[in-house]
Amino acid sequence: MKVILTTTIKKLGKMGEKVSVKPGYARNFLFPNNMALRDNKKNLEYYEKIKDEIKKNEEDKINNAEHLIEKLKKIKITFNREADEKNQLYGSISKKEIIDYLLENDIKVKSDDLLIKDQIKSIGEHKIEISPYENITEEISILVNKN
Repeated sequence: MKVILTTTIKKLGKMGEKVSVKPGYARNFLFPNNMALRDNKKNLEYYEKIKDEIKKNEEDKINNAEHLIEKLKKIKITFNREADEKNQLYGSISKKEIIDYLLENDIKVKSDDLLIKDQIKSIGEHKIEISPYENITEEISILVNKN
């Protein structure tokens, strides 16, 4: 099914692009969340009318993402965990724990925006990537201390 995107979606396309998606994805996710319109003449004309408003919303999202990155630069993420004599953790630090830690500090990050390259299973400093918007990425350090 061909659709016109009304918002930029990671791994799918930028605002205003015509992309092909599965019908179920369009019906159940894109259309109810006002992220896309069916690709037809009437909707194309409608999209041209609301294009400026949509661009303004996209700029707001970009500003919010940049503001979020600035907040993230100011915070130190630290976890205290039990570990064995080789400094290996009993378990690992998950995305949910990182997201909860950030929420406690009034920073809201979605799970999809968080990328943990290597699992955090040992004491020390680890790097993760946070990408709140397309092409806006920041590498953050997480410090894990031994209890």
